[in-house]
Amino acid sequence: MVSSPRWSNAGRMELRRNAMDLAIPELGEVQQVTFLRWLKGEGEAVEAGEAVAEVEADKAVFVIEAPVSGALHGLCAREGQRLSPGQKIGEIRVA
Repeated sequence: MVSSPRWSNAGRMELRRNAMDLAIPELGEVQQVTFLRWLKGEGEAVEAGEAVAEVEADKAVFVIEAPVSGALHGLCAREGQRLSPGQKIGEIRVA
């Protein structure tokens, strides 16, 4: 059985069966962000620490980084969408 560790460097991340949820990170007192764009596409390989998306809050742009190496899947955030910290935007499948 796989344990469920959480990482805070890129939002709430939960490892489950070789996949990790990718979520909007906590950004201080920010209640909502606007999703700007994906920097990588569905199925693309990413390295841990690599920028995968951008969001905007209070006129500042923040980069969301991959916490682990793997491939992006289930990308569900769209440009212009308002999202809350902790909200899932996709997942990273790890080998």
